[in-house]
Amino acid sequence: MARCCGCTVRCCCWLLLLTLVALAVTATVVFIRYRNGGQVFPLPGVPDPKYAEALAVALQFFQVQKSGKLVNNEIPWRGDSALDDGKEAKLDLSKGMYDAGDHMKFGFTLAFTGTMLSWSVLEYGDAMGAAKQRDAAMDALGWIMDFLINAHPSDDVLYIQVGDPKADHKCWERPETMSEKRPLTKITTKSPGSDVAGETAAAMAAASLVYKPINGTYSSSLLDHAERLFAFADKHRGSYTRTFPELSAYYNSTTYQDELLWAASWLYHATGNHSYLSYATGKNGKEYGDLGNPRYFSWDDKRAGTEVLLSRVSFFASDGSDVAQDEGLGSYKDTAEAVMCILLPESDTAAFRTEGGLLYVAEWNSLQHPVASAFLAAVYSDYMSASRKTELTCSGKSFKAADLRKFAKSQKLLREMDIFRDENLEQADYVLGDNPMKLSYLVGYGDSYPQRVHHRGASIPADVDTGCNGQEWLKTPKPNPNVATGALVGGPFKNDSFIDDRENVRQNEATTYNSALIVGLLSGLVSTSSVAQSLS
Repeated sequence: MARCCGCTVRCCCWLLLLTLVALAVTATVVFIRYRNGGQVFPLPGVPDPKYAEALAVALQFFQVQKSGKLVNNEIPWRGDSALDDGKEAKLDLSKGMYDAGDHMKFGFTLAFTGTMLSWSVLEYGDAMGAAKQRDAAMDALGWIMDFLINAHPSDDVLYIQVGDPKADHKCWERPETMSEKRPLTKITTKSPGSDVAGETAAAMAAASLVYKPINGTYSSSLLDHAERLFAFADKHRGSYTRTFPELSAYYNSTTYQDELLWAASWLYHATGNHSYLSYATGKNGKEYGDLGNPRYFSWDDKRAGTEVLLSRVSFFASDGSDVAQDEGLGSYKDTAEAVMCILLPESDTAAFRTEGGLLYVAEWNSLQHPVASAFLAAVYSDYMSASRKTELTCSGKSFKAADLRKFAKSQKLLREMDIFRDENLEQADYVLGDNPMKLSYLVGYGDSYPQRVHHRGASIPADVDTGCNGQEWLKTPKPNPNVATGALVGGPFKNDSFIDDRENVRQNEATTYNSALIVGLLSGLVSTSSVAQSLS
């Protein structure tokens, strides 16, 4: 009996202990809920399964888009392609990635893809690792950087395009069987392109930071290329679509000045050289930054991204330091806050949204701007949290870091009722299926997503060689025989509608740079993140 009583006492003690632990966990969750304005976020280091799964899907599109001799290929309908790219210039330009549903390599958007992948890894590499996706991101980044290094054979030469877009867009064929000529386009001192050279410099500078702790030699090579490219871009100024006006029909660069500021900002982070910071915050910032006027972030306009990136310096600068007193840097941060204000739905300066809750800026590729904006919001909110800045003021109204994450992430919470409702859905969840169409715009995620993505390789069976004339596969109403997993399609119209038609290019074509943006956003939402105070 005595032994049995002791057992009973021990059982009661364990039961009491477990109860106390459960109460402590509940209290922690409640505390987190109230600290974040009622919104429950995953605990640091614990991946949110929804966003972790979506991130794994999104990263697969880079495998779909790879050019060259494939290594450890996991896409059964993809094979080696474009192995002779660059041969006419005695360069190996076989790597890199196809821009969209075509087989072009556009250096401007490819470099932007590399910059955004690097930024995502720098801010959220730990979250990617927790979701077991960091290696996939690094693989994609390396494939792009190898191409960009080879595309810069000398100080004042950068190859910015592989393929003829007119000829390419007339053909509907798989990349593995294409036999058309692949001409090269380059910028030089006499044929400048400060925008594409500046973006490439930004990509290499950002990537040098990613590789610095794991491959010092490769990191140094990237940084050397970045500095030489920036000097070239700044000394021989001009827009590449002014130099090659026929290319303006594809990715027209509005101006090159934003890329110069963007590149200088990344070079400052990569080198610590204050001359780059002075370049961005001094005379050039005043002339080119359009500071005080919030803008949307995209492959064409880097100003909002630059403002957020330089805000990082302000957030973590030591009190009283020269950097903290930099008026130009303060202007960047003020403008970044104005950008955040137009993203917050309850702000007086809130931008237009569809009835379904999507930030809506442009009809063509409508998801680019809301996804890019949501990424910036996630990053900025984490800067606020990590630096213990408690609030953001928009026209006299105060908002918290949690409000920015809610914009980036999920449904608006009715604080007074402490429940979710189905209105005012936010950006990431909208993309993943919480929208009026009940459709995931990320191909391969969820039960319902576009089946007829405008993508040559996905639309043609792997065992078919169509030559250039495979238009029957473009025009067929049947679903694609291959799934372009991870493709983020263009997105809905202003009324939240979407037509899943292969010839509906403005809504149903995926782009590699869109994938970089959604990877960044999802990485920022996988778990709550305390960003490092320094990227170096």
